[in-house]
Amino acid sequence: MELWYTEKQTETFGITAQIKETLVTEKTEFQDLAIIDTIEFGRMLVLDGMVMTTVRDEFVYHEMVAHPALFTHPNPKHVLIVGGGDGGVVREVLKHKSVEKAVLVDIDGKVIEYSKKFLPEIAGELDNPRVEVIVNDGYMHIHDHKNTYDVIMVDSTEPVGPAVELFSRGFYQAIHESLKEDGIFVAQTDNPWFKADLIRSVNRDVREIFPIVRVYCANIPTYPSGLWTFTMGSKQADPLAVEEADIAELDTKYYSPRLHKAAFVLPKFVEDLCK
Repeated sequence: MELWYTEKQTETFGITAQIKETLVTEKTEFQDLAIIDTIEFGRMLVLDGMVMTTVRDEFVYHEMVAHPALFTHPNPKHVLIVGGGDGGVVREVLKHKSVEKAVLVDIDGKVIEYSKKFLPEIAGELDNPRVEVIVNDGYMHIHDHKNTYDVIMVDSTEPVGPAVELFSRGFYQAIHESLKEDGIFVAQTDNPWFKADLIRSVNRDVREIFPIVRVYCANIPTYPSGLWTFTMGSKQADPLAVEEADIAELDTKYYSPRLHKAAFVLPKFVEDLCK
């Protein structure tokens, strides 16, 4: 008998993958969590019926959250990751030798626990001495830490459940206050095919707070539509001013010095959402 998992990405569209094995299912305090092993994409973390990451394509998302902002900041030492309990962004952040401390704050400790157990390729750096892992509300952590971080990365789920407040103007204002005077933040901001209104509203809110705002894209096949956006807000540095020669070659699979500026070249219909 064949078993299949389907993520219903809209009311009328979804993606489906054949399952080899279900490794864990649990209703945590905050969400429905599952880790399944699929034939096409390997082990897959699913929260509230949405694919968060897979071992086959996770490098795209995690590299593109971390590296554009870290290479834009002149000297990133203290980095905060909000969400991201699977540890993938942490792994990429630690590739930057200037980073002295990476703080990960995820509201759901079960995501961290099961990622360490079933997704070691992704979560393998969560016990690194340069990392502090905090199980708490990232929104409140930011409110309680003013002028603290060089870079803040928001690695959230889609705006449902506990992540809704992570897409609010008040949250972006709190991020601005939590960053140092030359700070940068980046957040995943969903896809332009199904969530155009979200991208438009986030861009509007961030522009009211940060003087430099840039949107960039990446291709992530297991995410809705495959085309994913990220929004960067910066107090001083512009990612488009970064020279290719100033970007170090890292052990990456998607991000590269040549890709840095190219990622900010948007398809026209996405560009129109950001006006």
